[in-house]
Amino acid sequence: MQNKRVRLRLFAFLVGFAVAAHAEQQRLSVDQAVALAMKQNPEIAIARKQVEAARGGVIEARSGYLPSVVASGLYRKRERQEESRLRTNDYNGSARVVQNVYTGGAVGAQVSIAQLTQDKRELELRALEDRVAMDVRVAYYDLLLNRAKIGVRQQSVRVLQEELKTQQQRLAAGTVGELNVRRADVALANEQPELIDAETRLQNSHLQLATLLGIETPNQSTAPSFQAAGELRYSGYKPDLNECLAYADVERPEIKARQIDVAIEEAQLRLDASELRPHVDVFSGYEVYSELDPLVGRELNHGYVVGVNANWHIFDGFATRGRMQATRARRDAAMKALEAARTSVATDVRSAFLDLEQADRVLQSETKSVVDADESLEVAKANLAAGLGTQLDVLQAATDVTRTRTTRLSAIYLHNVALARLARATARDPQALGFASNAKADGRGSRQVFDLAKPPSAIATQR
Repeated sequence: MQNKRVRLRLFAFLVGFAVAAHAEQQRLSVDQAVALAMKQNPEIAIARKQVEAARGGVIEARSGYLPSVVASGLYRKRERQEESRLRTNDYNGSARVVQNVYTGGAVGAQVSIAQLTQDKRELELRALEDRVAMDVRVAYYDLLLNRAKIGVRQQSVRVLQEELKTQQQRLAAGTVGELNVRRADVALANEQPELIDAETRLQNSHLQLATLLGIETPNQSTAPSFQAAGELRYSGYKPDLNECLAYADVERPEIKARQIDVAIEEAQLRLDASELRPHVDVFSGYEVYSELDPLVGRELNHGYVVGVNANWHIFDGFATRGRMQATRARRDAAMKALEAARTSVATDVRSAFLDLEQADRVLQSETKSVVDADESLEVAKANLAAGLGTQLDVLQAATDVTRTRTTRLSAIYLHNVALARLARATARDPQALGFASNAKADGRGSRQVFDLAKPPSAIATQR
């Protein structure tokens, strides 16, 4: 009696621990997953640091407009080879305020380059966020697809297990031969690897999504620390191609970044040309210095100092000319890159639309095929019961039901992935495309949204 109570308590503890561990798993919708990736994705964190570094470059460039304070000092002791009345100690120190008066446009060009570089880094961060958001959505839909496939495969395995059991009972009763049992056994054996493959794919989907979300997986744990909320759903929203192409050409951050590359090279040309112009600055300060000759005066002297400093590279051996030639070449290359970026963006938009059309066509075809497969299964069962069909007809019909439903799930996945790619290609918020809630957890939505992720109904074999 005592041992029984101990076992019951241990069982209750294990059950409670399992429930608590399951409750700790965070349930994420697709929008929540994207928001979490924006906070924790390592690539985004690195890009934000690059933006911060670019802001520091702007501060550095603007320092050319502000005066600088420079302090300098020198102490020197000379060794003599012959007699001299000069003092052996030599020292001086000064503190000066230096202000640029004219730099030939160098400071203005440097500030422009730094500001443009900051804008470019911010656009690159935005482009990276769009790409990561797309990757998260694709990985999320891949996870939902594999999880739905597991349901389909599990149901199929159960049906085939029932069929095998039925045929074994009939064999024992002497109503069928051993061939029927072997066929049912082979059909079950062929379906079980598909279930194992779907389970492995689901684990890989969790790992991929966790990497994008910046979630670390424990070393000795294969269980995911989060769960995807909802099921794979399809929305019949169809965006306008011309609108998406126009929006992408204006708002895509990659195009804006290439435009900034051209502007940076234009500013670099101004900076290069400034080397052949005079640079003038004024300074004022206080100086302390030693007088070497005792006949001139006392050793320590000090006083204010004011002056103008100017320099001009009249001829630098064509160094500036070479730099400007290289800068012009980079500017022309940047212009070519801009045109290539526009073409690439348009291709991304059109490719996403082609995938949308493909997914819709497959869905239309498979919707009818699922109905036909279900009806064919019912006919095959009725024929078997009437002695007009064979067991092979029933097994083939069951396989067709599983295949058509799996193909239909893949079409939904392709449709949602194409919409995610379109959101990234047009640099638009998902809500603007009308598919922000393709994977809703509550099952409520418009009449155009319907669930296609349910596994096939149990196939009742004839007893």
